[in-house]
Amino acid sequence: MRASRIIGFSAACALLLLALAFFGYRDAIMSRGESETQPAPQSAVAADQQATTPADLRIRAGEGQAKLKPHSPDGYNLLASAYMQKARETGDFGFNARAEASLKQSFGVEPDNYDAIKLNAKLLLTYHRFAEALTEAQRAQAQRPQDHDVYGALTDAHVELGQYAEAVESAQKMVDLRPDAPSYSRVSYLRALHGDGEGAVEAMRVAVQAADPRDPESLAWYRVHLGDELMSLSRRAEGEREYDNALRIFPDYHLALAAKARARVVAGDLETAVELYKKAQERVPLPDTAIALGDLYQKLGRADEARRQYDLVEFIEHTSAASGTYSRQLALFWADHDVKLGEALDIARRERESRADIYTEDALAWCLYKNGQLAEAKASMEKALRLGTRDPRLLYHAGMIYNALGERRDAAKYLKLALRINSSFDVLQAGVAQHTLDSLAA
Repeated sequence: MRASRIIGFSAACALLLLALAFFGYRDAIMSRGESETQPAPQSAVAADQQATTPADLRIRAGEGQAKLKPHSPDGYNLLASAYMQKARETGDFGFNARAEASLKQSFGVEPDNYDAIKLNAKLLLTYHRFAEALTEAQRAQAQRPQDHDVYGALTDAHVELGQYAEAVESAQKMVDLRPDAPSYSRVSYLRALHGDGEGAVEAMRVAVQAADPRDPESLAWYRVHLGDELMSLSRRAEGEREYDNALRIFPDYHLALAAKARARVVAGDLETAVELYKKAQERVPLPDTAIALGDLYQKLGRADEARRQYDLVEFIEHTSAASGTYSRQLALFWADHDVKLGEALDIARRERESRADIYTEDALAWCLYKNGQLAEAKASMEKALRLGTRDPRLLYHAGMIYNALGERRDAAKYLKLALRINSSFDVLQAGVAQHTLDSLAA
């Protein structure tokens, strides 16, 4: 296995830049000067692009093709792919249900057609049916082992199942076959998981360079994730500038608005952060946005508004298009806010039965800690930390668990590191981390 090449790949960047002259680009993954203090203004060109997006054009083409050749799977596959792209553009995941219906028609025409199998693997990932997605991706791989695109679905499924060695191998194969934006964005994420922030930035910069400018949502997605990696290295002006770039490319993009809000929180500009989160939520109501906005309201003493946001978190989970999609977030939300702790632990245990990635282990560890089951919490936390990931939330959870166990040296180590990476990693929890660290010092 060539894991070391993913974990250190600088020389391959030159190969990618040469390859850009010859390669087109596939859909981006979904399944990751000084900055300004306000969202970037919309440009007329970008607004026009958003009014009639590449997904809209592909939907029309797919509808026409399916009508013209109803006994061929091609039109239905094009429709399914376009609907999935539209879901990413809008955040309206009801489009995924349309994609699913189109794939059923495709399989009805030709049960073993390759494109439908590959698209179904990607769709199962969006529904968080990771084991099924892996099986379907392997089925596609068996048909066409030289198609680089199928290795993206394999990588994503392996990551979510906690099979990191296999994920690295699949990502390396994807890069070897076609070094494009989706390939290098996966390299970036794997490097970040393994604690290599600089390498993650390097890979995501290459992904940005390789991204198709005719697909503004995908290009904005890469910009947002480049900004996230820069922020994780405390390169905050550069990171926020990438969020502004994303908003210029794809105005009112909900992921960029939320990211810009996080940057404003780090800068101490909480009122602007509130407005940005509100705007992101108007576009696409997500649990993470509602939690962040509720915590900001709580921090600002606006308790009634905070409560409304907290109620929204549960509403989104219970009414989501794919039931259970946000379960891990809900468990962490309850644990963070010390409510429904037994239910939170039940959810975390169920999640762990179906996926073993480090973030599910972290959620389980945190819920165990909140329920006073410290030995189990430590065991899960050690699994969550096994890659050396420099995520301040994971490190904060580790610090609090070790502190509860009386292991003061490890507690201080993890809390210091969490706050050094980002002293405002969470509006409410960062304060708890600092207070606990001060108590340890005293």
